[in-house]
Amino acid sequence: MAAATGAHDLLEHWLSHVTAIRGQSPKTVTAYQHDVSGYLGFLSNHFGGTLGKAALAKVTITDMRAWMAYERRRGLNARSLARALSAVKSFYRWLSETESIEVTAVLATRAPKFDAGLPRPIAKADAKALLKTAEFQSTENWVGARDTAVLTLLYGCGLRISEALDLTFGQTPLPEVLNIRGKGNKDRIIPVIPAARKAVDLYLKLSPFIHTPETPLFLGVRGKRLNPRQVQKVMEQVRLQLGLPASATPHALRHSFATHLLEAGGDLRTIQELLGHASLSTTQNYTAVDQARLMDVYKKAHPQGS
Repeated sequence: MAAATGAHDLLEHWLSHVTAIRGQSPKTVTAYQHDVSGYLGFLSNHFGGTLGKAALAKVTITDMRAWMAYERRRGLNARSLARALSAVKSFYRWLSETESIEVTAVLATRAPKFDAGLPRPIAKADAKALLKTAEFQSTENWVGARDTAVLTLLYGCGLRISEALDLTFGQTPLPEVLNIRGKGNKDRIIPVIPAARKAVDLYLKLSPFIHTPETPLFLGVRGKRLNPRQVQKVMEQVRLQLGLPASATPHALRHSFATHLLEAGGDLRTIQELLGHASLSTTQNYTAVDQARLMDVYKKAHPQGS
């Protein structure tokens, strides 16, 4: 169901805004486009007429509920619908600012409840075994060293896959601290553990390719930027060998980085900065530890905790 031209133009202008002004990542902008386009497509059929500013302005809570019910019937789960509603609300906030459109009904619409679920970290012993096993997933020594270096950065530094694969040869040899640009083009400073620097050095020593400062640090067998899917594939092979659950993914190494730091006595604020989270509540979700441990951290950190 295609949205009418008026609404489509507004959507394109908004997407340009969030890209240029708010610095949203390409993946986020693509998700916004998908979610809001679906919403506008529904409204076009729902109202049965031209979809422009006037139609967008007359949306009621009843209309919003009809859209959400339609999406659920299509099979959209509660989490995805909550994400779509968040995108629609963001679009309408922009419409309010730029087009003076009434947005009360849209912003008042409640998101469906869903169980966010805590991420499942990998046990310390399993994480160590995983890093030792990664190098044996390829008959090429340099490929094994590459995979080990990537996974060591995820677990030892709390990097996302995209952040590790965005590193360039010009950033080597890795310093003791790295400036990482993460989601929303936000920069953060992270320490680089000796094991990670050593793993990267070994990979570069064995790599058959000629690197320039602009070359991606981690390359595939054809000399192009390493595909994230290859990192996921290595994790799949390793977890099968070690008998680890399906939750042992590359991103779970980032969960484990946060959880193991907290268990060792790290404070939530510091871990929040290392992970690059805008909200402390997000960090709490990453650190899948029991409530008693969290309360202990709060009591030690809060001036009136004792």
